[in-house]
Amino acid sequence: MRYACGLEYDGSGYQGFQTQKNGPSVQVATEKAFTSVAAHDVQVFCAGRTDTGVNALSQVIHFDSDAKRSERQWLLGVNSALPRDISVLWVRAVDTAFHARFSALSRSYVYKILNRAVRPAIGRQQLSWELKPLDEKKMHAAAQYLKGEHDFNALRSSQCQSKQPIRQIQEISVRRFGEIVQFDVTANGFLHHMVRNIMGCLIPIGLGDQSIEWMQQVLESKDRKQAGITASPQGLSFKSVQYPSKFGLDDVTHIQ
Repeated sequence: MRYACGLEYDGSGYQGFQTQKNGPSVQVATEKAFTSVAAHDVQVFCAGRTDTGVNALSQVIHFDSDAKRSERQWLLGVNSALPRDISVLWVRAVDTAFHARFSALSRSYVYKILNRAVRPAIGRQQLSWELKPLDEKKMHAAAQYLKGEHDFNALRSSQCQSKQPIRQIQEISVRRFGEIVQFDVTANGFLHHMVRNIMGCLIPIGLGDQSIEWMQQVLESKDRKQAGITASPQGLSFKSVQYPSKFGLDDVTHIQ
């Protein structure tokens, strides 16, 4: 039997989602919890491998098990075995054709910046911080150059293992909610550090250090050296995943 699950986690204590040799990972913690409930080894596969310090509001994973457990038993049992900074939000049996990564139509991320003179005390692992005023309207205008299908070579890390840099951004916006400047982006896929490198360009634009058109120049250069520095992982969260309706997950994967 194949199951899909939604995960919420605080990534500040982990070296990313994927199993690592140099520290704890969300994958290892999650597999350990599912294994304890299944009474056999369980391997999980995720929709998007988040980096060190990056959070998730609704990561999606899948795993296979023949253990006789109801969806409720999986949910309660695994959550009791997980550390407090990881929670399973839902569990649902799915067709064996479902794959958390390869069945995804799109993925969404959100990046939140606390824009005030005083650093955050509460929620500091979920917020980036910029003390100087940001012009979110300029940031939004610059972000529109990225919408559509492009070569994002200038906005991926030098360690990126993807064979090709073409991605399609479907929705992208920058909005202000009081002291919070929020960046939202949805794409068919993301390259390593792509969102943080986009923010590394939008922040200087918001500060007035670069023009709105600079974002287009960086993109067209296809040269990582032309872009800004990689923004901090604090503030970045994997938001949600969209799958074909045939898998019956629309009601649990949609997040505003």
